[in-house]
Amino acid sequence: MSFYANAGVPLANGWNIYGWAGYQDRDAESAALPRLANNANNITDIYPNGFLPLITTGVKDATAAIGTRGTLADWDTDISLVYGRNNIDYGVIHTLNATYGATSPTRFDAGSLTYDEFVFNLGFVRGFDWGLAQPVNVAWGAEARREGYEIGAGESSSYDRGSVLPALTPGAQGFPGLQPSNEVDQHRTAYSGYIDVESQITDKFLASVAGRGEHYSDFGSEVTGKLSARYDFTRSSALRSTVSTGFRAPSLQQEFFTSTATVFTNAVPFDTGTFPATSAIARTLGAQDLDPEKSTNYSLGAVFRFGGFDATLDAYRINIRDRVVLSENLSGGDVTALLAPFNVTAARFFINGVETRTDGIDAVLHYPLDTDQAGRFDFTLAGNYNDTDVTKVQTGTSVLPGVVLFARQNQLRYEEGTPRTKVSLGTDWSYRTTIGTLGATLRGTRYGEVLAPGTLADGSADVPIDPSWVVDLELRADLNGNVGVAIGAENLLDEYPSEVPTALNTTAAAPFSQFSPYGFNGRFVYARASYKW
Repeated sequence: MSFYANAGVPLANGWNIYGWAGYQDRDAESAALPRLANNANNITDIYPNGFLPLITTGVKDATAAIGTRGTLADWDTDISLVYGRNNIDYGVIHTLNATYGATSPTRFDAGSLTYDEFVFNLGFVRGFDWGLAQPVNVAWGAEARREGYEIGAGESSSYDRGSVLPALTPGAQGFPGLQPSNEVDQHRTAYSGYIDVESQITDKFLASVAGRGEHYSDFGSEVTGKLSARYDFTRSSALRSTVSTGFRAPSLQQEFFTSTATVFTNAVPFDTGTFPATSAIARTLGAQDLDPEKSTNYSLGAVFRFGGFDATLDAYRINIRDRVVLSENLSGGDVTALLAPFNVTAARFFINGVETRTDGIDAVLHYPLDTDQAGRFDFTLAGNYNDTDVTKVQTGTSVLPGVVLFARQNQLRYEEGTPRTKVSLGTDWSYRTTIGTLGATLRGTRYGEVLAPGTLADGSADVPIDPSWVVDLELRADLNGNVGVAIGAENLLDEYPSEVPTALNTTAAAPFSQFSPYGFNGRFVYARASYKW
């Protein structure tokens, strides 16, 4: 269910007031890995043929805003206050808690995550005639933001260990519930200001410079900037370039998310899971406060137009420092002794553990074709080459200097876990009739090779996923601007990725890798209807 409304009312002296409000309630299900009948944590009295746990999500989004626009001392002014909230309630169905034996429930409330924001914005724009080819555009403003993040625990049977079969794995199979020890209620504030100056210095040369300062209550202050330019050699060709710096404070989720599972050893409960870097457990292993990510970005592009044909070509490099990632799950050796006082056997936490460099090229070719008899066609060919290298990895902590914090498998997720190449060829068609507009979209996308990295250092457990074409088709009709209908199919030809070799899929429960860039669910057919008034 979705509801959105927006409105605007004119006021005196050219000012107006505006606002919007929306609410969305969505339910979804996602399958975990199947549990076969002979799985050690299956209870055959409940599922004689095994079972497929389904993780359910109830997502509720709410947003509301109010603002005003007008002219203040010759400045175009926009003032607004916006609130947004997202809540996800997790559940698990068609599952069980094996430690309860045959008395186990088959559905569980697994907990919740909530995030909300209040944002106040103040912006001004004005043109100044400084004798250049066109007036100089000056924009400046400020923002204040308050963020909140909460974790709510699930029902006790979703995570605890029952007394019937205590030696088995506790918690709801597929998604053990969040525990009371995982509960969080945290907030922070952030303030920023910016200025942007852009000018058409000559008829052919456009330049802009921008700066932004930010202050976070938990990460201090930072200033970033951007310098852009564009030169039009002719009406049909131009070059453009941008150099900028970036700043991203770790999210509240990265600061405070925690999730634990309880394991019993000799009847003594031990925790294993993800802990905040500021927790006593992570500190014991040498974790440090997270720092913001910083980046330097370069791009150079060209634009061409010939008649109705247009093309763009852009090359870029993105260097990211202090990238926030999850450490490996640390256990054994010296870790065991350090964690023993907390009754914890394994732990991981977020670290500023990686520096990366991404080089890429984007190309887009577009040609529209209007015909008298068959309507309008828009042909688009787009391609992308993207190469990411992990250039630096944190190798240990002050307490555990020899421990690997970000190992081969996780590094390869960055470098090989997404296609280096992607090509898309598509056609949009529209045709006006007396009852409305008919339309269709046909698109083929080729995904390059992907590597699903395995856990063995020699690479023998890695699974390459071959390049594939995926075809999508949609047919639609817009009837007199009020009623819209559409039918379509994603992955029309029912393409599947390369299968995981039998030697690496001994249970036959996971025939395809989760690294497939187009999933492994095959064809998806849909229908859609809408009404406007």
